Amino acid sequence: MTRIEIEALLADHPDFHQFTAAERARLAAWAREERYPAGTTIFNEEDPADTVFLLLEGDVAVQNALPGGPPVIIETLHTGDMLGWAWLVPPFRRMSDAIAQTDVRAVGLDAAGVRALCNAHPEMGYRLFQNWLPHLVQRFRSQRLQILDVYSERSR
Repeated sequence: MTRIEIEALLADHPDFHQFTAAERARLAAWAREERYPAGTTIFNEEDPADTVFLLLEGDVAVQNALPGGPPVIIETLHTGDMLGWAWLVPPFRRMSDAIAQTDVRAVGLDAAGVRALCNAHPEMGYRLFQNWLPHLVQRFRSQRLQILDVYSERSR
């Protein structure tokens, strides 16, 4: 996938509509296409959060291990979703595992590069955080409900 194709893809995605064409071009400079076959671990808990992913195709299970038990899927992400929010906040470490449930194709944005862009272009960085943080809050809410559901099932 070329940089021009990535710019066009970002222009079509609702999470990037508030950026100018020049800003999307700057973001695309830090992007690459990535593919993961079904069953592949995309990242593990505590890995460096060096990439944020825009899912183009496929489904990804976000899971956490529980002491003495198998991992619990706390969320399933689909085409169009963003994966890997831990890149936003120090210490920039993954908080969950991400497993490709189906073949996955994604655009991976280099986290350090995007953070550098945000620092160099504060207005762009502000819009990025302003637009993406509500998604993060919604994820926390849905994960909280999923965890409560898992624990209520186990206590029965």
